[in-house]
Amino acid sequence: MLTRTVHDDPRSLGFAPDRLARIDAFLRERYLDTGLLPHAQLLVARDGAIAHFSHLGNARTDETPVGPDTLFRIASMTKPITSVLFMMLVEEGRIALDTPVHRVLPELKGVGVYAGGGAGVPFATSPTARPMLMVDLLRHTAGFTYGFQNRTNVDAAHRELRIETWHGDLDLDGFVAALAKLPLEFSPGDAWNYSVATDVLGAVIQRIEDKPLDEAMRTRILAPLGMDDTSFQVPEGKLPRLADCYTFKAGEGRVMYDPGAASAWALKPRLVSGGGGLVSTALDYHRFCTMLLNGGSLEGTRIVGRKTIELMTINHLPGGGDLAAMSRSMFSEATNAGIGFGLGFAVTQDVASTLVPGSVGDFYWGGLFSTAFFIDPVERLHMIFMTQLSPSNLYPVRREIRTMIHAALD
Repeated sequence: MLTRTVHDDPRSLGFAPDRLARIDAFLRERYLDTGLLPHAQLLVARDGAIAHFSHLGNARTDETPVGPDTLFRIASMTKPITSVLFMMLVEEGRIALDTPVHRVLPELKGVGVYAGGGAGVPFATSPTARPMLMVDLLRHTAGFTYGFQNRTNVDAAHRELRIETWHGDLDLDGFVAALAKLPLEFSPGDAWNYSVATDVLGAVIQRIEDKPLDEAMRTRILAPLGMDDTSFQVPEGKLPRLADCYTFKAGEGRVMYDPGAASAWALKPRLVSGGGGLVSTALDYHRFCTMLLNGGSLEGTRIVGRKTIELMTINHLPGGGDLAAMSRSMFSEATNAGIGFGLGFAVTQDVASTLVPGSVGDFYWGGLFSTAFFIDPVERLHMIFMTQLSPSNLYPVRREIRTMIHAALD
C-alpha cells in the first residue's frame, strides 16, 4: 500500500531534513503570520514515499486545524485528471487526438473566429483555418477563453451569460450549446489561451462514455486509485473536513469566499466541471501524482500506458514554441518563459529561461485557489501544495516552494 505517512528518515530519500523544515518556517513567517494566506499544507515525496508532510494554520474560523484529511477545492488541478480520463479513451481506440471536436459535439461545427461586435452589437465571425481537434482541447489551443480573463468581448460574453457558473441553469450539454453561440478568439492551433477547453473535453468524455462525467471519473480513475476523498460534491459526513476558502479584494484584503461549514461544494453541481470542480486531499492527489510518476500505474493497477504518459508530458505547442511566444492569456497557472504545454500539463522546456530550479521535462499545474503540484521525473520527485485563496497569482509562493524543495535535495 502506498505510504500515507511521512517517511521516518528523509535522508534516505535524498533530502536534507533541516532544509525541508525551513520551508515550513518560511511559509509561516511570510504568509500565515502576516495573514496573506489562511493556512497551508505541503507534501513532498520521492519515488512515491512521503519525505515531508506539514500542516500549518487553521482550516476554519472555528480553529479546526489543518490536518492530513483536510479537504481542499483543487479547481484547475481537476484538469490533469480529466485529461488522463480522455487519454484512456484514446488508448481504447474510441477517439483520437486528431479527431475533429464536432464529430462528438456537433453543436460546435461551424463555430467561427471573432471578427468584431460584442457589448450589445452582434458578433461577426470568419471561418476557422482548420477544424478544432481534440488535441486543441488538451493543450488550450482551441480558441476558447475564460470569463475571468477580462481581455476581450468574447470573455465579456462569458460573464454576461454566466457560462461557467456550476450552480446555474446549464448542464454540460447546455454549456456546449451556449459556447456554440459565441465566436472563438482565434483559429484553432494559432495561439494558446487558458480556457474552458477542459470542460469541453469533459463533455466529450460524457458523450463517448454515455454516462455522467462524474460517474465516469469515479469508476475509471478515482476508485481504482483509492482516491476516496476526491469528488465534485462533498458528502454531508465529510463536510466538517472542508477548509474555508477566501478571495482577495482590493482595499479589503483576504475575505471569505466559501465557508467550509456552508459550502457550495456541499451541493450537487448542475454543471460538472472537468476543468475545475473537484475537491480533494493532498494524500489523494499524492496517489494521482505517484501514478503519473510511475508511468501510469499504482500498486498493480494500471490507469494508462507508460507511452501515453510520455506523450502527455512532452510539449505539444505548434512549432515547438513556448507559452511566451504563443500565450494570449491575461491569467494562467503557469509562467511563460521556457514553458511548453502538453496534454493537460505545463511542461518545462528550458530551465534557464524559467529562472527556477527544475529539470527539463518536469510537468505541473495549479488551481485558482492557490493549490499546486509539480512532478520532476528526473529527480523522481513530486510536490503538492494546498491552501484556499484566489486568485492564485497574488503571491510567488509556488515559485518559492519549488526553489526551496530543490534546494533541499542532498
